[in-house]
Amino acid sequence: MTRLKDIAEYVGVSISTVSRVIQNDQTRNVNQETKAKIWEAVKELGYVPNKHARNLVANKQEKNSIRTMKIGWVANPKQAEMNPYFATIYTGIRDALAKNDYSLISITKDELENEALLLKTIHELGIEGLLLIDQIDCSIIEYIQQNIPVVGLDFFYTDKNIATVDYDREAAVTMVVKHLVDQGHKDIGFIGGGMNETLEGLYAEHRFKGFQHGMEDAGLTIRPEWIIHTKWKMENSYKKMGSLIKEEPLHLPTAMVCASDLMAIAAMRAARENELRIPDDIAFFGVDNIEMSKYSSPQLSTVEIPKYEMGRIAAKTIMEMVEGKINLPIKIIMPFELVLRESSNIKRT
Repeated sequence: MTRLKDIAEYVGVSISTVSRVIQNDQTRNVNQETKAKIWEAVKELGYVPNKHARNLVANKQEKNSIRTMKIGWVANPKQAEMNPYFATIYTGIRDALAKNDYSLISITKDELENEALLLKTIHELGIEGLLLIDQIDCSIIEYIQQNIPVVGLDFFYTDKNIATVDYDREAAVTMVVKHLVDQGHKDIGFIGGGMNETLEGLYAEHRFKGFQHGMEDAGLTIRPEWIIHTKWKMENSYKKMGSLIKEEPLHLPTAMVCASDLMAIAAMRAARENELRIPDDIAFFGVDNIEMSKYSSPQLSTVEIPKYEMGRIAAKTIMEMVEGKINLPIKIIMPFELVLRESSNIKRT
């Protein structure tokens, strides 16, 4: 196993300097260039700082290896608590792990992106596997994978070399557009948010791509003024939908495809407050089928995503990877289906 001495010789510094950097000791300064070299050596040489972690790395499948039965969960705390989509996934994960005597440990993105905290989290917290929803840098994921199994949920990880559990967002929204076209709609708008860290990248987002494909397949024109970019905030959906109605009262879309139920519910409120009838004047279609969509007024048509099952299968996958039953980065794509309700139930002629 790699020792502090090996890192020190590799970088050309003293063992005490290596120790100070790894322990995040602030009592004596180490220049940034040296710190960077030490962390690079830690990753390249595969240094594991404590005895417990060494046992996990060297003896994962031996009966005498130490088991903590801890799985880490990396998600934005506000997102996981306040967004019903992620909350349901979390419940599926928690229930599946608890049934098999595993515990779920919450870890923040900041803890993984801080070099000192990264080592402490991965090697000293005792987690045996990691579930990712929040977007983590690829280089950090590569380092984590050298030590413990990783499973990603959500579209950040679909094209990465890690195990994932997800659904096909493009196909789901393409199906929504096709359904609306079959209902006689030709003037169709879109409400959604971006996918990068600033939430600006709308045109790269998978659900928007699905909207584009659906419109192209139907030979319909996408009107830029009917595209509402919300950055995934309900308030933005409400305000921008209201602005669209006021600015284009005589030329509005007859249907809005919404990338989430929360965006749709906020936009429907704006439509009702501006005395538009749903779905007579304008239809709305969401994605997620959160519990709230059954109680909106009118009830929201949406795409059923098996959120609880996604969480349960992600938990099952990480447990099987920890226990050595799965060794490949498998990709699991969950099914979806349209749920037709009052907000889009009128066929146009």
